Amino acid sequence: MPPVRVGILGLGTVGGGVVNVLRRNADQITRRCGRRIDIIHAAARRLDAPRICALDGILLTTDPMSVVENPEVDIVVEVMGGLNPAHALIERALTLGKPVVTANKALLAHEGNALFELAEARGTMVAFEAAVAGGVPIIKAIREGLAANRIEWLAGIINGTGNFILTAMRDAGRSFADVLAEAQALGYAEADPTFDVEGIDAAHKLTILAAIAFGMPLKFEGVYTEGLSKLQTEDVRYARELGYQIKQLGIARRHDNGVELRVHPTLIPERRLLANVDGVKNAVLVWADAVGSTLYYGAGAGAEPTASAVVADLVDVVRTLTADPTHRVPHLAVVPSQITDLPVLPISAVTTGYYLRLMVLDQPGVLANIARVLADHGINIEAMIQKEASPETQHLPIVLLTHPLQEAVMDRAISALESLDSVQLPIVRIRVESLAG
Repeated sequence: MPPVRVGILGLGTVGGGVVNVLRRNADQITRRCGRRIDIIHAAARRLDAPRICALDGILLTTDPMSVVENPEVDIVVEVMGGLNPAHALIERALTLGKPVVTANKALLAHEGNALFELAEARGTMVAFEAAVAGGVPIIKAIREGLAANRIEWLAGIINGTGNFILTAMRDAGRSFADVLAEAQALGYAEADPTFDVEGIDAAHKLTILAAIAFGMPLKFEGVYTEGLSKLQTEDVRYARELGYQIKQLGIARRHDNGVELRVHPTLIPERRLLANVDGVKNAVLVWADAVGSTLYYGAGAGAEPTASAVVADLVDVVRTLTADPTHRVPHLAVVPSQITDLPVLPISAVTTGYYLRLMVLDQPGVLANIARVLADHGINIEAMIQKEASPETQHLPIVLLTHPLQEAVMDRAISALESLDSVQLPIVRIRVESLAG
């Protein structure tokens, strides 16, 4: 059969990695999909920029729409990122009936529902394995490998930059700002790191994972998001003393009355495998009714790990070109007519444990007052640490772990604690997850 011809939008780190992987493993890839895959046309911002890949046999342009509309291009690969012009380019490719492979989690989180609907209407498809967790094949695992299961919840470390920062804060006792500067110098964080450190990037990815896990529309606007920038080194240290690690988790959990979608720093027991995922690695833990817990771990970013996912999608797309188009794997795991519009629960309805750090005056009766407030709200204490008072301020830190309770109850309890004259504001709150079945 003739080769499948690919046009690629973006020739940066990921795009160059895709070219290299396709060429280096051309024989194996041909064996797996039955046809050779050739990149014939590519778009980049600059024609003279340095590349990590060779460009022989590839027509290079600065006009990405010319790649999409090239009649010789069978499949469009979008790895340029951002909402625009990627949205218009993908929309045009689908309108022309061309399959699209994309790594663009932000675009899918915001516009995926409409793009998937357009692909269905035009008899084509959008493949997006590389949009979540880089080289970790988590989309296929949930959508296909766990197809027999009812997925109850998932929790993931799905932003490598945030995980690098938390690992360094723990291991070296360094401040958030200090480690962030290093992450930027190493290229793990952008000059504007907001998407990474404030949880927005992880929220994009969680939106996609939850839609596939629960067969629901993409609902990025419903994700509760809390970043890392206010996290203090002492909280990372106290968490370890209590037998926990702090990780930025994306959590999706199914309930009878809806689903919870949240991204925030989280204490998890250090005995859990997820607690030992360090550096820029990603990992996703999934709990499903038949198989129980499964963990997916690996490189969450980088040229060739991400290219691995992009090329795997290309192989899948090429296979479908000769298959019955009515029997493709659905974009969101269930056939479009069976997608259920599940409500997203507010963060106030979530039930979880809590880590609280209070700075209090070193005087008699303080602990009794704190215990009284918690008891009045029906809150049970699981563990407590009391440290020495600061000679300068005469305040001492008290760290508490609570049993699970509803967030709305904790909100009211914190308000009551803040009204005590002996408590210095603010009170630090970090959610706790046991990640047990």
